[in-house]
Amino acid sequence: MQRVAGAVVGSAVGDALGGPFEFGPEGVFSARFPVPGAGGERCGGGGWDPGEATDDTQMAVLVAESLLERDGLDLPDIFARFQRWAAADPKDIGLQTEDVLTNGMPWDLAAAIHFQVNQRAAGNGSLIRASTSAVYFAAAGQEASMDAARRIAALTHGDRAAWEGTAIFHELVRVTLEDADPLSALPGVLDLVHPDHRGRYGTVLAADWHPDQATEFNGAVWPCLGSAVWALRTTRTFEDALRAAIDLGGDTDTVAAVTGGLAGAYYGLDAIPERWTQPLHVPLPGFEGRVLRLADLLDLAHRLGG
Repeated sequence: MQRVAGAVVGSAVGDALGGPFEFGPEGVFSARFPVPGAGGERCGGGGWDPGEATDDTQMAVLVAESLLERDGLDLPDIFARFQRWAAADPKDIGLQTEDVLTNGMPWDLAAAIHFQVNQRAAGNGSLIRASTSAVYFAAAGQEASMDAARRIAALTHGDRAAWEGTAIFHELVRVTLEDADPLSALPGVLDLVHPDHRGRYGTVLAADWHPDQATEFNGAVWPCLGSAVWALRTTRTFEDALRAAIDLGGDTDTVAAVTGGLAGAYYGLDAIPERWTQPLHVPLPGFEGRVLRLADLLDLAHRLGG
């Protein structure tokens, strides 16, 4: 349960910590907070209050509550919750995700039609919300967990690249929750990726890859996941992994959320600094003004991993 809670809370912490620095340049976080552990990082900014989670965690909570209340994967229900949330004018929502949720198409066609028209749907929007589903499906085993990841991703992303990245994340969390090393598991995980996308993910998940080598903005799903794995691989603590992720600049909330999910599962809840968890809060637009706090996220994690 340390790892389970670490994955859920760690992702939310990374999201809220990275939100104020979104689309900024490299190195801004460490330039502003040069001494690790000194505090003050929950600064807010960019429209976000200190400790406020963004759309990344909001959607992860919606997925979690659907899984728990429907006792398993109910794709129309998840999509309906997403639609209700999107209609409530959240502070932030991915352009592609917003289009899919508001284009008037049914749940099983909306993303596919969007992809057919736009030919672009490989953003990291399905990866941002995957921490809770990864925990929930971990006990079901490798095949079931990766299949669920792909199906949830396909609700908003028609490009299989997004499905595969989300499936890889699910599997990395699953093996970590079993006390295995996710980095050592990577070669085997890549064997399970669809052949059309295996090379792309093999590149960004290689041991010698650095985010500076990315050929796309880290708002795309494969460099986002690659950056999160790089942050975990090249650091030795949860805090350092998050600092490394945010210092990459760009889509900082999402890269940090994915990093936080992996690092939280790897190091456990106790490794997450209390000064980062205490101010954490997750508003849920469209759901009666609800705001989840740390205790609520811990309860959610325990129910997901129970």
